[in-house]
Amino acid sequence: MISTDTLRLRAMTRADLPLFVNWLNDPEVIKGLMHYVPISLEDEEAWYESMRKRPREEHPLMIEVCTTDDWEPIGNCSLMDIDWRVRQAEFGIVIGAKQHWNRGFGTSALKLLLQHGFHTLNLNRIYLRVHATNPRAIRSYEKAGFIREGILRQAYYQNGAYVDVILMSVLRSEWEESGDADSLAKDKGSSA
Repeated sequence: MISTDTLRLRAMTRADLPLFVNWLNDPEVIKGLMHYVPISLEDEEAWYESMRKRPREEHPLMIEVCTTDDWEPIGNCSLMDIDWRVRQAEFGIVIGAKQHWNRGFGTSALKLLLQHGFHTLNLNRIYLRVHATNPRAIRSYEKAGFIREGILRQAYYQNGAYVDVILMSVLRSEWEESGDADSLAKDKGSSA
């Protein structure tokens, strides 16, 4: 488990799948994702079985926040397509529990996963793709140290229009220089 006092990343389980079916069938949630067709529980179960065959480092992690009584699942994040020779991976995230949007949980989860990627997996570069029409996500990524590398022009089609996709990345040296690595290490409950 990767955690702070208020947020943790844990392994996904089969019991989490109904949450994802609800989240990934919500038009507001999928607006910023590369996901465009409805899914069923059976679809999600098939995805889960195929995901379990991938390397454990690429399994999505459930994002949970500490509530007064327990831990509440709000989304997931992952490092995908890890290239061990180049030491890079692609980052993905979804906050499906809309009542937790705009509260900084996505940025916090991203920073925890960056710590894991750089300090546990020894990656050098973590990159992502984001729709140019998703300013909330772009701000979150910039807060975590990501830099815009370029634009994939009209690389996605959504709601009858082509959308540019921004390519962003952060290097381990940049992330360590930003102070985020030190601030997470000082968090009393932080572990990897």
